[in-house]
Amino acid sequence: MQSSNFITLILLPLLLVAAAIFLSKSSMSPLASIRSSNAAFSPSYPPVALFVGGTSGVGQGMAEALGRYTKGNATIIIAGRNRAAADAIIAKLPKPTAPGVSHEFVQCDATLMKNVRAATKEILTRHPKINFLVMSPGYLSLSGRDETEEGIDRKLALNYYARWTFATGLLPALKRANEDGEDAKVFSVMAAGRGGEIDDEDLGLKKSYSVLKATWAAPIYNDLMIEELAERNPELTFIHAHPGAVRTNMLNYAQSTILRATSGIISALTYPISVTPEDCAEYMWHGMFNSTKGAFRIGSRGENIGKKRYFGTETQRKKLWEHTWEITKSE
Repeated sequence: MQSSNFITLILLPLLLVAAAIFLSKSSMSPLASIRSSNAAFSPSYPPVALFVGGTSGVGQGMAEALGRYTKGNATIIIAGRNRAAADAIIAKLPKPTAPGVSHEFVQCDATLMKNVRAATKEILTRHPKINFLVMSPGYLSLSGRDETEEGIDRKLALNYYARWTFATGLLPALKRANEDGEDAKVFSVMAAGRGGEIDDEDLGLKKSYSVLKATWAAPIYNDLMIEELAERNPELTFIHAHPGAVRTNMLNYAQSTILRATSGIISALTYPISVTPEDCAEYMWHGMFNSTKGAFRIGSRGENIGKKRYFGTETQRKKLWEHTWEITKSE
């Protein structure tokens, strides 16, 4: 890949993140205060939470945080590919004492929608109610369009299509929780406020794919997804979050030689303006706890960013919904 493309795709976004965090520091809520507020979470029921992509990074941090808040008395389901990583996380969670509470792993390669549909069916058979659906699967690559056997680009599969399929497939369990007067919230960790204009004549980027276009499209697809879900299910809560720069080992496993080779340099450059997954989790839960019914976009400190850097129209939202239904439905 040419150096100019590398700068555009990797270094420029990092500089923008650094600038955004620097400019927002004066309005940050102190982390200690947020931790204290989150720790006070004490529902009258043992919550059920599913963490898609919860075997590492932000998802892992949020699963572990919920375990602490509830002293282990929350059903925590981790969905992903790495059973060993999930088992290690589950082993460290506080042991539940409430009846009916479990900590589980569900195997799912979410690059394939047939796997996502199978996972949602498996989860629904065991858990008729879900209070929190947290989705943070990721895939880093600088390569061109890489289609799965279902004809979906792998990056967009994890960054958008799998999230839509999980959210729509688990609506019955979320609605059941709401009907019982409990929390019912969907939380997509992607890049709220970091997208760009999309082409509604090329949804899914079959005709004119580029890594940059996929990078711009996924956040807007998530924005439009939560808005349409909220319009169709106004009694529930749907959130698209931007976690900011988080210190994870994701670059070490990127599907790109360049990213893996420069992971140390990138990590060093972003260290001063990045946070640990544990701290990020506190900010993310802060944003979720403070979001009511409807659609919300939150920033890296859990703040409501409203329509900041929002792209998309109602027409595009409807077209994307129909497109996604066609692409993800079973044969």
